[in-house]
Amino acid sequence: MRLNYPVIFPLNQLTYVGEDDSAFFCQIHGRRFNALSTRYMLPADEEEVRRSELQHKIIQFLFNGKNYVGPIADILSPKEGQERCRVLDLGTGGGFWAIDLADEFPSAEVIGVDLAPIQPREVPANCTFELCDLDQFYLPYPSEHFDVIHARFMHTGIENYSRFLHEIARMLRPGGLVILIEPDTEPIADEKSASHFTRSGQPSGMRGWFTLWETYRKCLRDKGIDVNIPPELSNLVASTGAFNRIVSQEGNIPIGFWPKDPVALSIGQLAWMNYDIMLPAMKPLFLSAGMRDWEAKKLIEEAHQDLYYPLVRASSRLHIVHAIKKAN
Repeated sequence: MRLNYPVIFPLNQLTYVGEDDSAFFCQIHGRRFNALSTRYMLPADEEEVRRSELQHKIIQFLFNGKNYVGPIADILSPKEGQERCRVLDLGTGGGFWAIDLADEFPSAEVIGVDLAPIQPREVPANCTFELCDLDQFYLPYPSEHFDVIHARFMHTGIENYSRFLHEIARMLRPGGLVILIEPDTEPIADEKSASHFTRSGQPSGMRGWFTLWETYRKCLRDKGIDVNIPPELSNLVASTGAFNRIVSQEGNIPIGFWPKDPVALSIGQLAWMNYDIMLPAMKPLFLSAGMRDWEAKKLIEEAHQDLYYPLVRASSRLHIVHAIKKAN
């Protein structure tokens, strides 16, 4: 049972989270948020931990039961005369990926980093959690220190994602693996994106759903977030000049109960539950952006209506990139 784990501040000062972690949270419009960053505007409470678990299960289904893509097993397998391998999970959320990886690779040291102490306190001996605001120019970790760096669902809390990738390259040892997974915030209906419906003038069949995501994207832009990061992931990784063997994939995520394939149906059900929790979690962001309470409530209710009673097949898209850091 680990009741203490470190908090890393920009000046590399260390403190520890004990049984009373209230100092690391704040209340915003009735929901609990992290106290380290004002840019990332989704809650840090039990509902968000549940949503983090749903996202973790979606990825496992997408990866055929695995937690990762790329040659991670080869990289983390123990080698005679080599020091212990290290894994860094950036934006660990509920810590599910870090814990699973620590269980699968007990000889590796796994560190999960997030803005709030919402991870379990009872974890594998080779897994620890740290608190750090990752939206900063320099991250407080040594150069060429990690063998694997994993970051998913991160871009909505990072102002300068290109700089973030350069920091990942700095912290990763030559021959190390980076895995990036980011969801597209542009909604899809019947395999057509919001951009398609805007260009064609055709109705999407999900007006409330599309309006909510358009509003969400505007709020992110107002906070300095580039909402076009996900589809550009592979180009951004390549532009660092630090990686080769760059592999880019897309995961089409059905939302709801319309798929006929059993695996796709399971993913769709999990995605539906994820968004059912996420829609009300957006309300503090909308209110903080200046929207009146009744307007935010109406926006979310109309999106929920489309989620509960869909007239078309809704889906979303995940952008997945893994790459190897070049040798010096």
